[in-house]
Amino acid sequence: MRRVKTCMVLLTLAAISCGCPGGRVVTGHTVISQRPVAKDATREELLEAYNLIARGTKTLNAIVEMKPTAGSQYSGVIDEYHEVKAFLLAARPAQIRVIGQAPVIGTTVFDMASDGETFRVLIPSKKKFLVGPVAVERISNKPIENLRPQHLLDAVLWPEIHKAESVTLREFNDENARYYILTVLRGGYQVEVLREIWFDRSNLQVARMQNFGPKGLLLSDVRVADWQPPESATGPASGAAPPNGASLFPRSIRIDRPHDDYKLDLQVTKITVNEEIPAERFKLEQPAGMELVPVGEPTENKQP
Repeated sequence: MRRVKTCMVLLTLAAISCGCPGGRVVTGHTVISQRPVAKDATREELLEAYNLIARGTKTLNAIVEMKPTAGSQYSGVIDEYHEVKAFLLAARPAQIRVIGQAPVIGTTVFDMASDGETFRVLIPSKKKFLVGPVAVERISNKPIENLRPQHLLDAVLWPEIHKAESVTLREFNDENARYYILTVLRGGYQVEVLREIWFDRSNLQVARMQNFGPKGLLLSDVRVADWQPPESATGPASGAAPPNGASLFPRSIRIDRPHDDYKLDLQVTKITVNEEIPAERFKLEQPAGMELVPVGEPTENKQP
């Protein structure tokens, strides 16, 4: 019995020293968790790493797989599909176009665009063309009217943090990982949290971004992972950084907007950055035969 126990202890120590995959070692009824080694960084280094991506990513041209969470607003539009292939174009300061297509048959499920002031959403299956001001965030009792293309823009083109903004740094640890959190504050009569940016200390990459409205309202919670080099405009991914940009881009993005009642998973299958995108590719006009639905008017929540 002593020899058995001794062997188990030695095996456990050997496994720990070798770094078992998954960070867990199981011996009998004992589970030993291991967190990756935490890297150190200063507030200024983290700000520069974030701003390198924010400043350096001026345009995006991506193909993504979109998977809505059951019960969300997006599932009301694409509930008959497990996922939708989408073509996503984005350009600073606030332009975005997203065309979602059904798998295999390739018919358009939705077409959305925003120029920073007005958003437009085409739903061919419903024969509806929604138009409304970006600034309106009022929730409609008609789920289809809550789709906002600018929500996707916020997740892929990040706002730069300027020197004049107040930013704090703190650590956060849980049983699986360690993080640095940059908190950007909103000034005025009463200081409030505007944004929180989480860095995974195992690699010092951005892992999570939370945006807050007045009175601490959580507007969005975006988690990013699987950082890889983008493709070049003429070929597959390479390790070279795009001109004046970051060398990596997240391929896995989860958007959670609790007050808009949806979660959306984006898996980026192909992406190029900083290539010129003609302005007409962001234009979305009302097709013939589609009902115009103004969103954001005072009467939008009234029953007919």
